[in-house]
Amino acid sequence: MNTQLPFLITILGFLLINKACAQSFTSSDLPIITITTDAGRTIVDDPKVLATLTVIDNGPGKRNNLADKPAVTSKIGIELRGSTSQEFFPKKPYGFELRDPGGVNSVNVGLLGMPEESDWVLNAVYNDRSLLREALTYDLNRKMSRYYTPRFRYCEVVLNGNYQGIYILFEKIKRDKNRVDIADLKKVDIAGDQLTGGYILKVDKFEGTVGESWQTSVPNINGKKASIQIDRPKREDLVQEQIAYIRNYVKAFETALAGPDFRDETKGYRKYFDDDAAVDYLLLTEICRNVDGYRISTFFYKDRDSKGGKLTLGPIWDYNLTYGNANYSDGEKPTGWAYNFDRISPSDYFQMPFWWDRLLKDPTFTAKVVQKYQAMRKTVLATNKIHAYVDSSATRLTEARIRNFQRWPIIGKTDLWPVFYTGRTYDDEVNYFKDWIRKRLDWMDGAMPLLSVGILATEPTDDLSLSVGPVPMTESATVRYKLSQRANVQLAMVDANGRSVFVANQTGQPAGEHTYALNANQLPSQPGVYVLTLQTDGQVKATQKVIKY
Repeated sequence: MNTQLPFLITILGFLLINKACAQSFTSSDLPIITITTDAGRTIVDDPKVLATLTVIDNGPGKRNNLADKPAVTSKIGIELRGSTSQEFFPKKPYGFELRDPGGVNSVNVGLLGMPEESDWVLNAVYNDRSLLREALTYDLNRKMSRYYTPRFRYCEVVLNGNYQGIYILFEKIKRDKNRVDIADLKKVDIAGDQLTGGYILKVDKFEGTVGESWQTSVPNINGKKASIQIDRPKREDLVQEQIAYIRNYVKAFETALAGPDFRDETKGYRKYFDDDAAVDYLLLTEICRNVDGYRISTFFYKDRDSKGGKLTLGPIWDYNLTYGNANYSDGEKPTGWAYNFDRISPSDYFQMPFWWDRLLKDPTFTAKVVQKYQAMRKTVLATNKIHAYVDSSATRLTEARIRNFQRWPIIGKTDLWPVFYTGRTYDDEVNYFKDWIRKRLDWMDGAMPLLSVGILATEPTDDLSLSVGPVPMTESATVRYKLSQRANVQLAMVDANGRSVFVANQTGQPAGEHTYALNANQLPSQPGVYVLTLQTDGQVKATQKVIKY
């Protein structure tokens, strides 16, 4: 028998595998993950398919080769994940669970320098041609917020011998001391402090394994209610006492938020809700203008009362359609607020909960948002610092992204859904990304101070009201107001810098309801946020923030 035969078979197999890999992929300056499904089975949405995973990572600054000894080898259960991404895109996202050698029980293992856990996500970054939006967003949040942000690492993936391109390996959102560090809620925890914590919830699409769900108790501005789901524990790990508890707790929060004393520090929504985490979430969502923000992939959690126990926004998740990358609901515009989604797209099936409009009527909350933004603009949110991160990350991906776009030739492809901008080159994509960030932050610098005015600074009363529509303004608008007695009326609008846009005086108007039509010549020419003021007999009676698109 030829003693070299086994060696030759091994070499031949290695060559055949790499022939199947696009661009004859053999090594990378990024970590490499290989996945080989048992018997070459196709990965489906559910159930998980048994496979073997290897991680090749020789450390910072060292090259990784397919033939190198793996840093980790493990059995896994792997499945498709996501909604539109798995249905419409050829490059698929995956979720996987690390398992013991028998492929049955989950095991906790650290991957690519991240803490030990069993559940992980491979993000395909397909319809973000910069490959950078997710990474920038998570990096910004980690620097801006004291709350947990999922860790990640770029890698290149080979599936069943076929090169798949650049992926981002993410920590999956779940309860763990190194992730969402809250109590471990067990079925026996049905009373006392044990019942009050260990819940991860979300406002999201219904996909994958859907947890227990219900609708918000108060409708939003369109008369619609958002759906809330229990993400963890899984449905089979919950009992009715726990479902009833967390549902009633969320309802109590919403009742307080919708009530007349919602601003009160002890009787209002803060009794149930961590407003600091909400400030961080709003800021991040607005900076990147996430069209899915507030209404999809919006996670929040509750720990036990003995550990603080308030509803806490986060962790953040899913940022591919950000920074001008979406072609719907004004997602491409660097101007305008993302929290106005329900006004921009009132017929969209996935609506925001009423929470955000109400929170922005609280001057204390809006002041926190403005103050944090202005402070961060001097450090983390400085335009040059963000641009430097983008440039550095793009450079880091130079070698791998060439292979990625040979495997998936989408640069210059004009029908990539739902992407707004198409550059001729990768550099065009990065430059568009950076330019959008600059414009966005410049706009927010002017618009942010007006947040303190609130969506409606003065609550309507029986004897006084002020409103303007449509929201946002486009080519015309109508101002409506109600007077309790005869008065000399002045309507005035100023921009973010306090400059006058228009002034209209009405002498001796009688009590009752009045309208004033604004034509295209009277409306501001530039998109932005403006403040409309109603004065009667020289006294400011009401202010209204208005948006021009």
